[in-house]
Amino acid sequence: MAEAIVLSAVSKSYGRKRAVQALDLTVPQGSVYGFLGPNGSGKTTTIRMIVNILFPDDGSVQVLGKKAGAETRDYIGYLPEERGLYPRMKVREVLEFFGRLRGVPSDEVKRRVQFWLKRIELESVGEKKVDELSKGMQQKIQFVAAVIADPPVLILDEPSSGLDPGNANLLKEILLELRAAGKTVLFSTHRMEEAERLCDYVCLIHEGVKVLDGKLAEVRAAQGKSAARVDYKGDTQILRAAPGVTRVEDYGNYAELRIAPGTSAPELVRYLSQRLDLTRFELMEPSLTEIFLEKTGFSAPQPARGASAL
Repeated sequence: MAEAIVLSAVSKSYGRKRAVQALDLTVPQGSVYGFLGPNGSGKTTTIRMIVNILFPDDGSVQVLGKKAGAETRDYIGYLPEERGLYPRMKVREVLEFFGRLRGVPSDEVKRRVQFWLKRIELESVGEKKVDELSKGMQQKIQFVAAVIADPPVLILDEPSSGLDPGNANLLKEILLELRAAGKTVLFSTHRMEEAERLCDYVCLIHEGVKVLDGKLAEVRAAQGKSAARVDYKGDTQILRAAPGVTRVEDYGNYAELRIAPGTSAPELVRYLSQRLDLTRFELMEPSLTEIFLEKTGFSAPQPARGASAL
């Protein structure tokens, strides 16, 4: 598979702070690639180097086989973390402006604006000013500004930030449609469940250093069936004290356990069933959330027992 984006030993510092350290990254063409990490991990700095807003101190960045620069900017549709629309312009006007700025002919840009307003379910707001829209609506308009020129590569920094679940699902559908049309999508997120639904490939960075990368299925499979989902009632501390359990993430109605190599699943089930009201025990590959927590050393927030996980 051809490569859409290649970073080779890329580093970037701000004064004494090393934001990105010797990062190698390869994004295949036609894929949805999740660039993952906690806030402050170096995701946005890396993206800004790909789109040629920032320049690496060391290493190289290539987009569609060419060194990142003024020419490669035309290959990329970019949705920045800091949104930037003209608040007093009408929605249709601002989208047509962004399209013409990227070289789309006037007649064609009008057609594309109409298509995209319908696709994002905002046909009725074309004559409204941007600052009359909700935050979520503005987010969708900003997304259209990134895709209006039909670029081969899309780079989206936290694209679902500010969207409710319905609109986040709409965005997911659109991204999958773009992948089916041959586009390459790289998006950053710290929401692992979003990446798990969308991505062909993932890269996890932490404190500017790559922790893992590869096909999502292979990243999960490499962990083996070292996790278990447990539905239960009782004291969470019993899970934490169980033999062979190395980590517990309790989500209220269920828990995900990490299990040490060599642990006997039948023995663990017997131990738990004698001490808890156990209604489900399922061995599985760990979720991306669990891998993220383990690799970064973070802990998931623990809801009170009986509370629903949101």
